[in-house]
Amino acid sequence: MRIYFERSGGFMGLRLAGTVDTDGLPAEDADSLVEMVESADFFNLPAQLLPDTEGGDRFQYKLMVEDEARRHSIETDGSSVPASLWPLLRRLTILTRAGHGGFDTN
Repeated sequence: MRIYFERSGGFMGLRLAGTVDTDGLPAEDADSLVEMVESADFFNLPAQLLPDTEGGDRFQYKLMVEDEARRHSIETDGSSVPASLWPLLRRLTILTRAGHGGFDTN
């Protein structure tokens, strides 16, 4: 599974972005990310999960996940993220900040 993650906006307007291929991760880390994608029902989420009104300090997220047979992208912001998706976004934020764990930052 390959995952592209981008977080932008927020109070400081900082951008975090990176890509990870679970094939390059230790099995436990790869399994954890795959489980988070599945638990979020990611491939069935709408392409856009955005609020009706804009918020100046909200984080915006772009996430693309592809596996052997599927590819899906979503855009959302901090006020519209489904509860089931938060664990994945938090983990990807940590991996991107740290720049490790098989995560290539852009």
